[in-house]
Amino acid sequence: MEEIQAYAGGILGHMVGAATVACSDLAHKLGLYGHLAGSGGMTADALADAAGTNPRLTRELLDQQASAGVLAFDAEADTYELSDAGAMVMAEQHSPAWLAGGLGAVRAMYMGLDQVEAAFRGDGAVAWGDHHPCLFDGTLEFFRPCYEHHLVQEFIPALVGGEARIANGAVVADVGCGAGLSTLTMATAYPDSTFVGIDYHAPSIDMARAAAQEQGLTNVTFETESATSYQGSYDLVCFFDCMHDMGDPVGIAQHAKSQLSDSGSVMLIEPFAFDTRSENHAGLGGAFYGFSSFFCTPCSLSQEVGRGMGAQAGEPGMSAVFEEAGYGSFGRISETPTSIVYEASA
Repeated sequence: MEEIQAYAGGILGHMVGAATVACSDLAHKLGLYGHLAGSGGMTADALADAAGTNPRLTRELLDQQASAGVLAFDAEADTYELSDAGAMVMAEQHSPAWLAGGLGAVRAMYMGLDQVEAAFRGDGAVAWGDHHPCLFDGTLEFFRPCYEHHLVQEFIPALVGGEARIANGAVVADVGCGAGLSTLTMATAYPDSTFVGIDYHAPSIDMARAAAQEQGLTNVTFETESATSYQGSYDLVCFFDCMHDMGDPVGIAQHAKSQLSDSGSVMLIEPFAFDTRSENHAGLGGAFYGFSSFFCTPCSLSQEVGRGMGAQAGEPGMSAVFEEAGYGSFGRISETPTSIVYEASA
């Protein structure tokens, strides 16, 4: 009985976590964290007035957040406070610890549960564009800390030839760019080079073009194309957090090789993974395998070949792809607790 209770307690803990994700996503959408940040604490009524929300529902949601440790509650003053550390995670969009925006990707799992169930009972295929739009915003925000705080600062300098190779008149393709955050980040950092964002998902390309126009960038363009149809001579071809989603990664890697300049290379960012599935069953594996079950692997299975690599393929899986594609070199050049960066050359 003790073993059963312990197991049930673990599942109950996951249920509390799931409820907290939903409530935190709602609090983010309502703008509550932004009002609480730096306030020193607010009553439910004061916060509701500031956010334009129903006071009674606001208090209920705040009590959930306090119960889960997201907020601190002062019973004497009847106020709720978001700590400075909490503000970095839940209120500051450009913080290296930003997570609130990425909660939308978890919401997309529940929004798409029925169609993913049908895929499990069928051919396994769910195209990326068939998911709820909250996935696209959630994915952009989930990767924001990586791209804004590591891409230019650490990853690109780790390439063969370093940052100078990309900064001075380079032509760079960002394949599978989604809403274009990574492309825009590079274009902002390297105004003397030219960047092309490529994605087959037209709504994401529309988001990217709007963002480029808003930022006034003239050295970046975005094209709706597949990963095997773009043409050019590129000093760097990027695949950021997308190669494992693709149905035919070998064919896509071969096409990228055919579009490289003489000194060009391919750069990949992939979710952090160990070499074996059993090692990945700890830590972030629960999240990455979850996202992969709903999004990454069904996306791959919806495309030609349908290799179905999954988000935890790791270095063994990626190196096998580039070996099959005929590359001369492939290796890890950088990593963070959530990402691994590779470079491949013909």
